[in-house]
Amino acid sequence: MSEWIREPAVSGRFYPSEPRTLRESVVSYLGDCSREREAIVVVAPHAGYVYSGAIAGAAYAAARVPETVVVLGPNHTGAGARAAIITAGRFRTPSGDIAIDERLAGLVREKADLTEDTRAHAREHGIEVHLPFLWERRAEVRIVPICLGGLAYEDCARLGKAIADAVRAVGGRVLIVSSTDMSHYVPATVAARLDGLAIDRALSLDAPGLYETVTRHDISMCGLVPTTVALEAARDLGASDAELVRYGNSGDVNGDVDHVVGYAGLVVS
Repeated sequence: MSEWIREPAVSGRFYPSEPRTLRESVVSYLGDCSREREAIVVVAPHAGYVYSGAIAGAAYAAARVPETVVVLGPNHTGAGARAAIITAGRFRTPSGDIAIDERLAGLVREKADLTEDTRAHAREHGIEVHLPFLWERRAEVRIVPICLGGLAYEDCARLGKAIADAVRAVGGRVLIVSSTDMSHYVPATVAARLDGLAIDRALSLDAPGLYETVTRHDISMCGLVPTTVALEAARDLGASDAELVRYGNSGDVNGDVDHVVGYAGLVVS
C-alpha cells in the first residue's frame, strides 16, 4: 500500500510555490532567531504571507523548534470529522516533505479518541501555511497534524489533557502550535479592542476564560478551539509564562483599516 501524501492546497496563493523564493520569504520573516527560547506552545496566524508572514515569523523566531511538533489547526472547509488526526504519511511542501511522527500521533489518537480522517486535511490551509516556517527552523521536523472544528469547551479541555498525557508518554521536547487568525473584517480599532480581550486571556494561560470571552463577545477568532486546546495542554505540561511577540492586522499592509483581519503571535513557556 502506498504512503499517504498530503499535497499542498494553497501553495502559490498564500505563499510562494518556488522553493528558493519561498525560503527567501520565510527567512526574511523570521529575521534574527538568536534569542530563541524553549517553548511549550506557539500561537501564530495562517493568512497569506504578505499579510501575516511577519507576525508568524516573529513567533517562530522566538521559539526553539524541536524534532516533533503537534500542529492544531481550525477546519475552515467544514469537510471531514470535527476532530481529525492523521497518524501516518507526509505533508508535501515546496521545500520538501514533512513526515508525521507516527508514535506520538498514534498515542494522541488513542488517548483523545480522535478520528483518522484525511478529508478534513485535504484542502485546509490552517496547518499548511505553518509548515514552511517549521521546515526552515528545523528541516528534519516531524508533525502531528490535528484539524479541529467546533468543539465545546469541555471537549477542548479533554483533548488538551490527552495531548499533554501523550507528550509525557513519549518524553523529550515537543512543541504545540495553534494556528489562528484573530478578528475578521471589522474596523482596526474594533479588532484591536476585541483581540486584546482574547489575547489577555491567552497571556494569563486561562483556557476557559479565552473560550468564554471569545464566545461572549462574538470575536471571530477562527482558531479559538485549537488555541483553547493548546493552552489546556500547556497548563497541564507546566507552563507558567506567555508573551505576545507581535500583533497587527491586514490594514498594516493594504491600508484598508475599515475591514481588517487581526493577527497575533504568542509564545508560551
